[in-house]
Amino acid sequence: MARHLEIITEEMSAARALEKLFERYLPDTTTYNLIQFNGLENLLDRLPERLAGYRSWIPEAWRIVVLMDRDRADCQARKAQIEKMVREAGFYTKTNPAPDGAFQVVTRLAIEELEAWFFGDVPALSAAYSGVSMSLDQKREYRDADAIKGGTAQALLRVLQEAGHYKGISRPPKLEMAERVAAQMQPDRNTSRSFRVFWNTVVHL
Repeated sequence: MARHLEIITEEMSAARALEKLFERYLPDTTTYNLIQFNGLENLLDRLPERLAGYRSWIPEAWRIVVLMDRDRADCQARKAQIEKMVREAGFYTKTNPAPDGAFQVVTRLAIEELEAWFFGDVPALSAAYSGVSMSLDQKREYRDADAIKGGTAQALLRVLQEAGHYKGISRPPKLEMAERVAAQMQPDRNTSRSFRVFWNTVVHL
């Protein structure tokens, strides 16, 4: 069982959301380190070098989790891209383990963006932002958190503006939204499939 997790994300808002969750739900016996890059392209450019660095010293019991947005890319293509980087660095992954089933790296996607996970926990949204309806997920466009069209972060901003928040801005305050919503989230009620896959992976590790 892993005693330490290295979590690699593509942006600060994802790292901050995970920090809020981990500090409440990870056992004291498990430590973690959150590493954020400056966007997707920065992660793709620097991930091979970081993985090569890990390869030279990382303890066998540690696990590395790479979390990134799918954005508009095909899920399988994006995951295959990261899996290839990991294999070239000399690691086995949960998706492509060693012959005996061993692995040290897990790759996961947030579909379409991190904010899909927030739509998956409407009670958390409502608790973090007054005026957000507890029945938001009954609306057709928000029923499936992982299938919201047109950019999940922008969709969340529209919902919050309709509830009276962030009036007059066009760019989602992703870091603030992540901090506020993640502080209210409860993993066992989240309806986002991508969140459940990620969280189940963390619990398993």
